[in-house]
Amino acid sequence: MKVQHVLNCSFSSWYPSFKRCTLRSRVIPLPKCFIDYLLEDRIVLPKGSGEVQPKPKESVESDDEDYFEDDGRWSSTAEADMPVITAPLFPELEQKIRDAIEYLGGDVFPKLNWSSPKDASWISFDKSLRCTAPADIYLLLKSSDFVAHDLTCPFETCEDIDSNKTDVQYELVLRVWKNLHPGMEFRCFVKNGTLIAICQRHESEYYDFIETQKDDIREDIMTFFKQNIRGRFAEKEYVFDVYKDKGRILLMDFNPYGLFTDSLMFSWEELLADQPFQDSEENDTANMELPVFRCVQKENSGMKPNPYAIYGLPKDFVDLSLGTDPQKLLDFLKMKSNMNSEESDTDNDT
Repeated sequence: MKVQHVLNCSFSSWYPSFKRCTLRSRVIPLPKCFIDYLLEDRIVLPKGSGEVQPKPKESVESDDEDYFEDDGRWSSTAEADMPVITAPLFPELEQKIRDAIEYLGGDVFPKLNWSSPKDASWISFDKSLRCTAPADIYLLLKSSDFVAHDLTCPFETCEDIDSNKTDVQYELVLRVWKNLHPGMEFRCFVKNGTLIAICQRHESEYYDFIETQKDDIREDIMTFFKQNIRGRFAEKEYVFDVYKDKGRILLMDFNPYGLFTDSLMFSWEELLADQPFQDSEENDTANMELPVFRCVQKENSGMKPNPYAIYGLPKDFVDLSLGTDPQKLLDFLKMKSNMNSEESDTDNDT
C-alpha cells in the first residue's frame, strides 16, 4: 500500500464523485490549533459549545439559584487553590459546525478524513455517534484512539512513507444522521477492479435474514457496484462499505486495500493472495465469477465479542488483562502477595 492509496480514500477525495449514491455531508477544514487541541491529554470543552439552542438569561440565573446554595464553606481561599484551566475557543470553526448541523437536519454523524470515533461511543449519553451540538463532536473526537491514529500516523503501513512526505489537510466530516440497522451494513473488497468478497459489517452479531437472503443481498451489491463504483474510483484495489436500505444500496465509505483496514470475516492473507479463493459451499463452476459472501451462521457459532467494548474499560484494567504493561502486572502481583501475607498473619493471631 502506498501513501497516495490512503489519500485517495480520504473522504473529500471521493465524495464529489459519489455524492449522488451516499449520505448528504458537509466537509469543514480544521485549523492547526484545533488539531493541537484534539491531541492534548486533558478534556476541556469550549465554553458554550454544548448549547443546542440559547436559553433565556432569566432561566439560566434561576437554574443557578435553584441548584447551588452558598452555605459559606466555599471560600475565596479554596477557589484560589484550584488550578486555572482556560477553555479553548474556536468561534469560526464552531459557527461552521453549527451551520452544518442545521443544514443536515439537527443530528449529525462525525468523522475525520478516514476514521469515525466509533471506539468512543461509550462516552456519549446514548452510546451512539449522534451529535446535536459542537460539544458532542469535540468530546467524541478527543476520546477516540482511532482519531488520534489518523492525526499522528495515518501512513504507518505504507511502503513509501519514508520517501513521501505529505502534509495532510485534516477535515471534519459531518454526515446526516440516519438510524442504521447493523444487520444491513456490508463490507466489500475489490481487487484488480473486480468485486471478490462481501461480508456483514458487524461480525459479532447473528442475523437470520442475512443467511436466508444471502443471494439477493449479493446480487443487489453487485449491481450497485457495476452501476455506481466500478471504474470510477481512483484505485483498482480498495474496500468499500454499503448499507442496504429498503431495496436501495447506499455507499457509506471507502477504505484502503490492506492492513490499514479491518478485514472482518476474511483474512488479509487470503485477500492478498495471487490465486482466487472461495468458500467450500461455493466451489462449483457456476459460482466462479461471484464474489465470496460470508456472514455469521447460527450453526457454526461464528460470533465474536464486540470489538469496541474494550475501549470503555479503564486503561489499567486493559493493560493487566492483556499483559501490555509488565510493570502494572508486577505491582498487582506484589499487592496480591501483601494481601495474602496480611490475611495469613490475621489467621495466626486468632
